[in-house]
Amino acid sequence: MTSDSSERKRQIASFLAKHGWDEAQLHPLDQDASTRRYIRLVHPDGAKAIVMDAPHIEADPCPPDASDEARNQMGWNAQTRLAASRVDAFVLIAQHLRALGFAAPEIYAHDTALGFALIEDFGERKEIARQIEAGRVAEQDAYLAAVDVLVALHQHPVPDVLSHEGELWPILEFDRLALATNADLYADWLPAEAGQDRLSGEMRQRWEAERDALINQAMAFPRTLTLRDFHAENLLWLGDGRIGLLDFQDAVKGWDAWDMAMLTQDARREVSPNVEEAAISHYLDGTGKDRAAFEERLAVIGALNALRIAGVFSRLQHQDGKPRYGKFQPRQLNVLAKNLQHPALQSMAAFVREATPFVFTGLA
Repeated sequence: MTSDSSERKRQIASFLAKHGWDEAQLHPLDQDASTRRYIRLVHPDGAKAIVMDAPHIEADPCPPDASDEARNQMGWNAQTRLAASRVDAFVLIAQHLRALGFAAPEIYAHDTALGFALIEDFGERKEIARQIEAGRVAEQDAYLAAVDVLVALHQHPVPDVLSHEGELWPILEFDRLALATNADLYADWLPAEAGQDRLSGEMRQRWEAERDALINQAMAFPRTLTLRDFHAENLLWLGDGRIGLLDFQDAVKGWDAWDMAMLTQDARREVSPNVEEAAISHYLDGTGKDRAAFEERLAVIGALNALRIAGVFSRLQHQDGKPRYGKFQPRQLNVLAKNLQHPALQSMAAFVREATPFVFTGLA
């Protein structure tokens, strides 16, 4: 059932009436880049809230005990351990983050079976990207505040499963299959930027060997709770240095470097070099971690992530007919090339230089 069907609209009306919001004005927000949508509610008394509308139309998420073979049969969400826009994932992770003292939205009500959540409204255009553009916060102040969230988050152990009033949500490991499936987007789609087909034959075999070697490096790194989409479009500036969190339903047992790479190696906005360095130094000062070891993790994990994103941008352009993603690709290729300069990635860098040299030389 789609979000705009008459039956879905009836279900939304019933959900709102059940929780005292049937008289509210409804203001749909810009479509989320998923199967979710959001509606701002304005009650006659002036109160505001957000309805998350997440109908069960995606492939199922990964069961904790699913084999690689079963996950491959289930499809993308199970392979990559995404939450399939499940409301219970968002609700339980939000409650966990709030219990740790972070500014995730308060959950006023939810219906997992129908795919609805009534959540706190943090306000309009609070994303730190928008706040920086508007001159309401200095870029470095916003990024250091975001790093403070990671410093604090990484002090806590990663739970195996979250529970609330009979509902359970597992925090799964970001594992080999998830990393390989994501990284393969490079091999499947980035050659299209030069009018070529996906890597195949001997080049595909070489790619898989290089990919697996990089994943082996990642699997040796220590684990932390990873929110996964920790970047300037999902982080909200709430004032006084407080950062609001969104889009964390895909959280996994990942690495400290993943969310730092998402933050400082942003695909959609240019992070100033001095701010990037200040953010890394601030994280190391706050955690006491060794710089050389962290920079290696940041390069390895950052490269795996950059391979994924570069492939996604190419697919969106060349398969899905969305040329606007082309404007992000030069920046993304620069991110990938920069990560590949680290000595720990020498072999992968040589392969990428041969297979897709434009990563280093630029798109024609």
